[in-house]
Amino acid sequence: MIKKLIPVYENQTPLVVLELIQGHKISEIMSRNVVSVKPDVTMREVKLMMKDRGISGMPVVRQKRLLGIISVEDLLNALEDGLMDDSVEKHMSRNPVILEEQMPVSFAIDYFENYSFNRFPVLNESKELVGMLTDRDIIMHMIKVMNGEIGRLEELAKHGHHTEIGNVIRRYAVVQNDFKNAGKASSEIKALLQEHDVDRKIIRAAATAIYELEINQVVHSLGGEIVCRISDDHVEVLARDRGPGIKNIDLALSEGFSTATDWIRSMGFGAGMGLPNIKRVSDDFRIKSSESGTEIKVIINLPEDS
Repeated sequence: MIKKLIPVYENQTPLVVLELIQGHKISEIMSRNVVSVKPDVTMREVKLMMKDRGISGMPVVRQKRLLGIISVEDLLNALEDGLMDDSVEKHMSRNPVILEEQMPVSFAIDYFENYSFNRFPVLNESKELVGMLTDRDIIMHMIKVMNGEIGRLEELAKHGHHTEIGNVIRRYAVVQNDFKNAGKASSEIKALLQEHDVDRKIIRAAATAIYELEINQVVHSLGGEIVCRISDDHVEVLARDRGPGIKNIDLALSEGFSTATDWIRSMGFGAGMGLPNIKRVSDDFRIKSSESGTEIKVIINLPEDS
């Protein structure tokens, strides 16, 4: 499981690890060359296919629609019962847990933490199978991002120079359940701070806070707005949503407390709103909430030589 390889835990994970997964979608890292099988293929044929390809599971698909998953365990059960000439459809696991290609990579990590599966089918907006995601895909993605960041820092060391930011304001509308655009604000602000050679720790803190605020509004609210104000001495982030509010802020700020709705739980999430993470990276953190909405203000100070 992914949590054995990369410990991504709320309020404990190093910012450098969180930064590697922020702003990236599942569509960017999934495997698109999916080996699938039709429902009328026999279990005996599937056994040979898995052996030839060295895989332990396959999606069962009809006209790009995912019907189920067939695994080595299903094959062993069929072999033991003498049913290897049965069709795959009779033995596959139905209603498999799926990911959507526009979901953030952080959602996929939650799936690997909450389920014992080592792979997940990925669907597009039309509910068609477009890929598979494994824990190895996530590891390789993080290595790739890390290598790219090392290259960027090397170039910055050679040619980079600090320029004053001045006063910058950016506004971002956040739509409920809009996973496609989740992470846009954090990515843009991160890029802006990088352009001005702001300290890496500050960039990580700002990107983490903004990303968590975006995901909160996408998943837990009816939508809202995030306003980022950047000056030469601090980054200020104001996040307002339209409800339904947080019943108990103190509990929501405690590590491990779950604010997940039934819908979120059905997707594999049991975590809270990331508020401890946001508070952890902030120099000043303020929150107020009612049924009409939640307002969170975060300030991250920039060092004088940033």
